[in-house]
Amino acid sequence: MSIDTPSLPNSWAIGRKRVGLELRQFFRDRESAVFNFALPVLLLIVFGSVFGGQDLGNTDVSFAQYFVAGMIASGILYTSFQNLAISIPIEREDGTLKRLRGTPMPKSSYFIGKVGTVVVAYVAQIIVLIAVGRIFYDLQIPSTATAWFTFAWLSVLGLISCTLLGIAYSVVPRQGKGASAVVAPVVLVLQFISGVFFIFSDLPTWMQNLASVFPLKWLTQGMRSVFLPESAAALEVSGSFQLPLVALILTAWCVAGAIGAVVFFRWTPRGSN
Repeated sequence: MSIDTPSLPNSWAIGRKRVGLELRQFFRDRESAVFNFALPVLLLIVFGSVFGGQDLGNTDVSFAQYFVAGMIASGILYTSFQNLAISIPIEREDGTLKRLRGTPMPKSSYFIGKVGTVVVAYVAQIIVLIAVGRIFYDLQIPSTATAWFTFAWLSVLGLISCTLLGIAYSVVPRQGKGASAVVAPVVLVLQFISGVFFIFSDLPTWMQNLASVFPLKWLTQGMRSVFLPESAAALEVSGSFQLPLVALILTAWCVAGAIGAVVFFRWTPRGSN
């Protein structure tokens, strides 16, 4: 008589359980909650209150509405790139990654847990940002299937690229405690040069060219096409939202991020065995 041995849970099953664990850790960590969730909402309220009444030419768009679209794009950067680039070094330094690597758990389950956390946090953050934008700044909610489809592929490409880049960049902080000091300034600079805090076409040309190298500039441009009227295209440098080019560049960053994540991610601190 043969005895059937229970099969081990597969990667997806373990990964789904890790999503719940990661989410509990994420919202219990005050630093993660502030940097990745509460901060965008606070910035939206502050900047919207100070500059919200300024109209942008003949576009029927206020600065607050322009800013909301940029902060929605920034929400992708906060919940994916910044979250992972800060949390992974902390887990690497305290030995969590080394212990996980030594267990029978498939390595892919760890990343499934991280990706699941990113998606849930992004959805929650976007709901709050859109609600604040709509209630206080008369943000235009997409009313066509085309606009929602654009929002969907922008979110997917943005989350994939920024998640992979966050995993790759997580090797840069040498210590977990100092990770936020290494990551947060990068995010802030990208926001300044990508048309989040200022009208992108008003920035110096060299700054526009620099921003065009990174995905946030294209995410903000794409999100403006979703949440602002067609007249707002006049505010873009090219006079249009260039959605095909946005899709192409974000896809390229997905590929680059995947390569970077595979090449640079480490389970143990640099210099250790």
